Amino acid sequence: MEEQVSAEKSDGMKQEWVNLIRVFTCPEDEKTRDVLVHHMRQILFELHDFLIQNVGITEAVSLKEISDRCTDTVMNSLPEKRLADVVSGVFEEIAPHAVNVASPYFVGHMTAAIPYFMVHLKAIVAALNQNVVKLETSKMLSVVEKQVVAKVHRIIYQKDEAFYREHVQNTHTSLGSFTEGGTTANLTALWVARNRALGPVGAFEGVEVEGLPAAYAAHNIDRCVILVSRRCHYSLRKCGGILGIGNGNIIPVPVDRTNRMRVDRLAEMIEGFKKEGRTRVAAVVTVAGTTETGNVDPIPEISALCRKEGIYLHADAAWGGPTLMSETYAHLLKGIEQVDSVTIDGHKQFYMPMSTGMVFFKDPTSLDAVAYHANYIIRKGSVDLGSKTLSGSREANCLILDSAFKIMGSRGYGMLIDHGIELARSFAEEIERRGIFQLVTRPELNILTYRVCPAPFQEEMAQASPERILELNEHFNEVNRALQQEQREAGNSFVSRTVLELETVFPGFPEGKVVVLRSVLMNPLTTMDVLRDILDEQEALYADWLRGTSTRKGRNREDAI
Repeated sequence: MEEQVSAEKSDGMKQEWVNLIRVFTCPEDEKTRDVLVHHMRQILFELHDFLIQNVGITEAVSLKEISDRCTDTVMNSLPEKRLADVVSGVFEEIAPHAVNVASPYFVGHMTAAIPYFMVHLKAIVAALNQNVVKLETSKMLSVVEKQVVAKVHRIIYQKDEAFYREHVQNTHTSLGSFTEGGTTANLTALWVARNRALGPVGAFEGVEVEGLPAAYAAHNIDRCVILVSRRCHYSLRKCGGILGIGNGNIIPVPVDRTNRMRVDRLAEMIEGFKKEGRTRVAAVVTVAGTTETGNVDPIPEISALCRKEGIYLHADAAWGGPTLMSETYAHLLKGIEQVDSVTIDGHKQFYMPMSTGMVFFKDPTSLDAVAYHANYIIRKGSVDLGSKTLSGSREANCLILDSAFKIMGSRGYGMLIDHGIELARSFAEEIERRGIFQLVTRPELNILTYRVCPAPFQEEMAQASPERILELNEHFNEVNRALQQEQREAGNSFVSRTVLELETVFPGFPEGKVVVLRSVLMNPLTTMDVLRDILDEQEALYADWLRGTSTRKGRNREDAI
């Protein structure tokens, strides 16, 4: 009897294995195949129509309601559903509650529509499943990555043909690498900067080997700092923590009224550290396209100062870097070819799927400062790309960008950049034509900020006492915060909001925090008609606020001010 039970169990296990192999290698049956073909046809060939029809912009479904659907934490030992049912469930139950970042009415974040062919390219990359950590798991894709990195490096640094012939496939040098995103790219650059600033001295083997306490002792300092624009991305503070210097030593440099780093204050800070004598400035980070306002620091002046002081200069061009492909606006990034390293995000204005970043170095030997080896995978003397990257395993996103370059060309990318910048300027003009809005930051690239603040109150604040300005500003902070939330929850369109901390007293603005609405205009399907609709909706929401019919509670009547 026991032998019979054992045999039946064995037969059952064999059948489970057969079923598993079938699921692993192909659709279970024709019905499953038909379901997959139906759904994937929509994504592969009708992407934008699919997103418009099936995915809300910011549908007003409470997070609690969605969370309550996702509380089961038990993973079943046996299959629960067939593949066809799982895929249908994603389309019917999850996609409608995702965010349609491809909508032309979604203009609030640095995530937008991607060209439909990016889905095809992403699928190919997933199917090939190459791991560019090592030649043994990628072969040609590692070679392609070096080629694509060289192409973008050439856009940034504009070296001559001989330079790129020497380094494009040089197994001993690196012009840069792909990363998972801008945060990792920034971290890689500042990792190099830290190691160069705290390198070997006498018997000291360098900070990468011996750590920060030994490095500070060997270099006769108490701390290491990195100077950044006050408008820098928050990822730079993360870098301070990860690199061990402390995020309190990521020190902001004041900005001017155009949100650009003040070179005079930067020079004063560097001089102060020199006189104090116990602080090492490991790097300065300039921004080419600030996250909140889209402004570009005065790179040529900052670069000249850093060269004079012998300080490493990194440019966070995660957002603005692709502007270099615009024949009309490339000059806005003038001087970027002088910096030591540059970050660009592929999933921003290279319009790639999430998530891809890149970091580039002016000196092809820079990444030697962070090289690592392992006997089983990236042995000393090997030419594996993983020896000089923060990440180990990486997918071959280089294939996506290489293909996109071939499909659209730099001219195509440049036209997308031009559209965003010119649309932002037209949007700013429309905002200024309407009496209830106040343009807060004028667009330099394709980001701008504004707020609801009717013209009579703007005029009053231009002449009012500091106390009255603060009172009015707090009121309109509340108005704009509530308005942005209501527009988001209505689900027709989306504009983000942020809080600008103004360091200088602007006419009509207090020194301090100002809540603003923030628009990021990168979707080529967004037009002025769309933007007028968004402003019309905001005007209607403000009218509801004044009438007291807003769903948001608080001081919502004009007589409250």
